[in-house]
Amino acid sequence: MTFAQQRLAEGFLFTDLYQLTMAQLYFRTGLAEKRAQFDHFFRDLPNYGDHRAGYCVNAGLGWLLDWMKEARVQEADIEALKSMRGRTGERLFGDDFLAWLKRHGTFECLTLRAIPEGRVVHPGVPLTVVEGPLIMAQILETALLAQLNYQTLIATKAARVKESARGGLVLEFGVRRAHDRGANAGTRAALIGGADFTSNAGISHVLGFPPKGTHAHSMVQAFVALGLGELAAFRAYAETYPDECVLLVDTIDTLHSGIPNAITVFEELRRKGHEPVGVRLDSGDLAYLSIQAAKLLNEAGFPDVAIVLSSNLDELVIWQILTQISEEAPAYGLDPEAIIRRLVYGVGTRLITSEGDTALGGVYKLVSLHDGERWQPAIKLSDSRDKVLNPGDKGAWRLYDARGNATADLITLADETPKPPQGDERLLLHHPSDPSRRRTLRAGEVSRVEPLLLPVLEEGRLVRELPDIPAMRELRTRDIEALNSGVRRLVNPHIYHVSLSEPLWTLKQELIASLSENGR
Repeated sequence: MTFAQQRLAEGFLFTDLYQLTMAQLYFRTGLAEKRAQFDHFFRDLPNYGDHRAGYCVNAGLGWLLDWMKEARVQEADIEALKSMRGRTGERLFGDDFLAWLKRHGTFECLTLRAIPEGRVVHPGVPLTVVEGPLIMAQILETALLAQLNYQTLIATKAARVKESARGGLVLEFGVRRAHDRGANAGTRAALIGGADFTSNAGISHVLGFPPKGTHAHSMVQAFVALGLGELAAFRAYAETYPDECVLLVDTIDTLHSGIPNAITVFEELRRKGHEPVGVRLDSGDLAYLSIQAAKLLNEAGFPDVAIVLSSNLDELVIWQILTQISEEAPAYGLDPEAIIRRLVYGVGTRLITSEGDTALGGVYKLVSLHDGERWQPAIKLSDSRDKVLNPGDKGAWRLYDARGNATADLITLADETPKPPQGDERLLLHHPSDPSRRRTLRAGEVSRVEPLLLPVLEEGRLVRELPDIPAMRELRTRDIEALNSGVRRLVNPHIYHVSLSEPLWTLKQELIASLSENGR
């Protein structure tokens, strides 16, 4: 694919065909400029089979905004659309529509509110609200979902890995197993969600992080094939990188060759005034090998050398490794916590692909149309109550309890501003789909109410400074720490409450009843 072809594929036409066919219909029926509002949200938390997430971490907005700024209709897009034919051979798109699109085909007309990247988010809560002319707001759908859903999925997995690692250093190692150049988006999301560094050199540099890595088995294999041996390979690496020396010790025999040879090289480095960084274990029983590696390194005078673990790690595998170390290390006279503190986790395939649940069910739904005087709420019915939309122009708020923990996310109508109940006041929370489930909060049960959706774009103009990755990490850490421990569980987490306000619940029921009476 040439650069020009890549630009075409990843620019304005990075969308589904039906967005464009609907756009032409809106144009022909006079709806092109009618202002519309769409909500982006996800319905279900990632379910990895034998475990599931209790929350997600929002990510991808910064890159979406960059794409929106650059993506606009070019002459090549118009020519591509002219060439598209239906089943009878007739052109799909007429000259009148293409002329309009050539004049108006930019996302600078859109206004966005969004929950900032790095924040913990929950099902059903609008993450992004898009407002603007119906055609352009509609065309944005595919690119928005592709970019926000994937990065949120990977940031969530990274957050779970970081939690499982008890705050230990996490390296993202997945670029070779990622879906082509999606590796870059996945790496960015992993850095937001919990990875401290990545082996992905290019995007790491772009994002302002030093890339991290060791060496592959092939380096040792090359020296062995030439008759020079593992020790010579380690010496060559240490000579080349005396202050960055992390040696992969499982090419031949971890405990009887790799670590003894690494210790020999580490002793030589120290005599030259350098301190070794670590060893890497990439196969076998990583818990047992970590204990034995720590024992050998301690006895040789290297109690602070890191032990880097890799090989199909994820949050559950890390949890199992740490549990095993805690149980078995004392039998070898070792402090398990001292071993755990020196561990570094290289997490690749299962992070970058979100193994177990490889797609976030994020959706983009029309919730309101402006009739020239006010917003008219739109709703979609479904045989599944959970899929009935929350209609209208809305706000989203996080409620904190008396301990300062997040206790519920509340979705309201846009003109509502919920406050902590005082005196005899009550705050009534409705389950989004089950009329029998309600919750009443009284005075003293809500310490703080925080808005979640913040203005980001006003007709294409950025109105809020976007946080950098360190700031996103601070948001993530703060939000996760504010969750109850049950919601943070790796397995069978407690369900966090997402609720509707009384006015929004009432509006939703009225619209459902009206559509049911008048026919769907």
